[in-house]
Amino acid sequence: MQDKYLYEYAVIRIVPKVEREEFVNTGVIVFCKKEQFIKILYKIDEAKLRLFSNELDFEQLEQNLQAFEKIGRGVQDGGPIAKFDVPSRFRWMTAVRSSIIQTSRPHPGMCTNLEEVTERLFSELVLP
Repeated sequence: MQDKYLYEYAVIRIVPKVEREEFVNTGVIVFCKKEQFIKILYKIDEAKLRLFSNELDFEQLEQNLQAFEKIGRGVQDGGPIAKFDVPSRFRWMTAVRSSIIQTSRPHPGMCTNLEEVTERLFSELVLP
């Protein structure tokens, strides 16, 4: 019998005009405390985002999402937050904020394969 893992996930959203509160799902963060697992997948859909705003700096968005990913992986050049333990990094990334990049509230689930569930959530919640 395969082990089942309790995981949490949040959807990464781009909010082109924060005051309008409209968003485009751009990625997912999956976290499992027991396995010390965080994985971030994202894809910037420029065509869809341009429907909301022509003022977005896509290069800056990419840099910010790369920084998010570095924090998730806990890499050396990810800044001070990347040095936190795995649960603290996930909590920091999913904290409520009023910026162009936001996340949904975390949602729980159970799975036997964390990589597989990350790909499935990304496909279902982000990809067209």
